[in-house]
Amino acid sequence: MKLRQWQNECITLALNEYQNNNHFLVLATPGSGKTLMASELANQLLKNNLIDLIICFSPSSIVSQDFSEVLQLKTQERFDGLIGAKGKSLTYQSMQYLDANFWQLFHQYRIFVIFDEIHHCAGSNIDNANAWGEQIILNIQNKAKYTLALTGTPWRSDTAPIVLSNYSHPSNKISCNYVYGLSEAIKDNVCRIPQITAIDNDNISVIDNEETKTFSSFKCLLSESIIPYQEIIENEKVIKYIISSAQKKLNAIREENTGAAGLIIASSVEHAQQISRLMKEYLNEESIIVTYKENEPTSIIQQFRNAKTKWIISVGMISEGTNIPRLQICCHLTNIKTEMHFRQILGRILRMTNSKNQEAIMYMPAEPKLLEYAYRVKQDLPFEADVVKFEKMEKNNQNDIDESIANTVTFNRTQASPKQLYFELSELDDVVKDADFHSKEQIMDEQFLINSYEKMVNIFGKFKQESIALGLSDLR
Repeated sequence: MKLRQWQNECITLALNEYQNNNHFLVLATPGSGKTLMASELANQLLKNNLIDLIICFSPSSIVSQDFSEVLQLKTQERFDGLIGAKGKSLTYQSMQYLDANFWQLFHQYRIFVIFDEIHHCAGSNIDNANAWGEQIILNIQNKAKYTLALTGTPWRSDTAPIVLSNYSHPSNKISCNYVYGLSEAIKDNVCRIPQITAIDNDNISVIDNEETKTFSSFKCLLSESIIPYQEIIENEKVIKYIISSAQKKLNAIREENTGAAGLIIASSVEHAQQISRLMKEYLNEESIIVTYKENEPTSIIQQFRNAKTKWIISVGMISEGTNIPRLQICCHLTNIKTEMHFRQILGRILRMTNSKNQEAIMYMPAEPKLLEYAYRVKQDLPFEADVVKFEKMEKNNQNDIDESIANTVTFNRTQASPKQLYFELSELDDVVKDADFHSKEQIMDEQFLINSYEKMVNIFGKFKQESIALGLSDLR
């Protein structure tokens, strides 16, 4: 694999920096090739006899596996943690299962540690650190020979400091050793030019007992605070319109790129199943569902990566770091509305390939916060472009969609279900007490997904525990 110019520049700068400092932080836009750059840097450190072992931490099993494969390819060494291996790629979740024998390696060997998506690890000291940040501060900081931190979104939704990072004053912005933004990536033909289609509606009705209120946009509806955003993304007419528009565009792209695929980010397992059912009923289209509750989610993603299947629906699995180059369409139908999550979803479709068609389109409801993020993406482009487009939910005879997708969207508050009411409550205890339709565990799962992206990622801990023993005695 030939390195891109930015990757070569970054590696050279890192090697120079390591002569005086042991930490290097890289901000590179999602889809630009951070994994390959980090693996080649590790290879050069290894070949120059500057390190003995390489450990990589990342936020999910699929990304961890990708790192392991690229590291093995670049170094021609094994990364399974057994006899003769040069290290291992692990998830951040596995940190809590690593014992004193593992951390003792940092005192015995020159170890290079790669932190992928470092923004998940918070803390400038033990007092303000999260679980992963605490492990890094206690066991890796000042003990590893060299460390490399990677991120595509250098901030946290909870505004906590990122571990191992320095901040400039008074702006309090994170100081990066190397920056490669979306603008540069588009100029270099590394990333696709994003297009964002915001779906809106000017004929919305809310029926509450005998009173009916009408609204001319989702923004107006949400400003009244009588309908939570969750109900918009669960509304069948909204789902059917968005997936129909996305399906039409994907079919057009597949006329040139036969393997092109689409990604839908859902808000819960039940929501993903609802979307999958509607795709089958109204579009006669099969879809793959991958969630944090699957026994082998990594295998599902790997199979989809190399398959011809059009659609995959994800809950907490393919929003960050996952490399599926054939993705060109995505639908933002999750209730997580942080800018970090938004950009990570968009990043899944930006990776440039050798295919003829290089369009990359995100479909989403015209929710005010999401629109704000979309316009900020537009500002990152190296030229003026119509990145954000609006599409109204209207009948269009040219669209091959079901006649039941009318332009009127109705929310009936008179028959609001306990689940709908749940999303208006703020305390989990109240939900458990008042809503017998859910088990406490199910509600807690959904609450994780709603709170913030950082908390959502921790759900990966529900996976079967992987074998993370590094073969400590075997490495000696």
